[in-house]
Amino acid sequence: MDPPVPLPDDIREIVRRALAEDIGAGDLTARLIGRSTSALASVICREEAILCGRAWFDEVYRQLDGAIGIEWRTADGGEIAAGQVICNLHGPARPLLTGERTALNFLQTLSGTATLTRGYVRLIKEYKTVLLDTRKTIPGLRSAQKYAVVCGGAQNHRMGLYDAILIKENHIRAAGSIISALSEAKKQNVPVEIEVENLADLEQALAGGANTILLDNFTLDDLYRAVKINGGRAKLEVSGNVNKENLRAIAATGVDFISIGALTKHVRAVDFSMRFT
Repeated sequence: MDPPVPLPDDIREIVRRALAEDIGAGDLTARLIGRSTSALASVICREEAILCGRAWFDEVYRQLDGAIGIEWRTADGGEIAAGQVICNLHGPARPLLTGERTALNFLQTLSGTATLTRGYVRLIKEYKTVLLDTRKTIPGLRSAQKYAVVCGGAQNHRMGLYDAILIKENHIRAAGSIISALSEAKKQNVPVEIEVENLADLEQALAGGANTILLDNFTLDDLYRAVKINGGRAKLEVSGNVNKENLRAIAATGVDFISIGALTKHVRAVDFSMRFT
């Protein structure tokens, strides 16, 4: 089964670092098992979740021993039930045991990200508003978590500081004004977004020709006013203090995007376990 979206290109390196962190000079406990011993194992999910992380799981065992076979029963982005077998593994027992924790760490973290995201997405499914992630990711796992966000049904904001401009409060102060910051930004051939903190700043951003505006910590009343003032001239994004309790009310204002850092920084690992048979 193919992944629902293109995979990141840094999976091999991320997995290599994770294995080095865990194994170091060698797995002392696995040496208790004979070199020629083979084993069968299954990965079971203990709760309802959205699966994500198969490629990272596979790469762990590819790097440890190419003789290990993995048969998946669910694709990334698929719903899984409590007690469901996710995959079966077979091959040499030593590397199966050595890779268990690292492989499950990727699976539980990325599935946790996808599961949390799906919960948010379902809350606003009847609105036009698109849910976005942020750069508030686990260090070293940005590309992986952003992949998981898409598996959960949301979309990605910029990947980093290099692929789009987001002019924030301190940039505006350093540049001198909203107009000055926008003027400089437009000289670069990349997407440009500017953050505003009140309706007066919104008016300035629109006057400066901004085509995407981030409304930071606006009240609901001001969000309705902002949508009316904007009149469809720019795309409007909401950020700041967004949670499951106020998400629907924010989407109902008619804004185009809502970005939520919690999708990647408030992740609870999904409960997976590997059992040898």
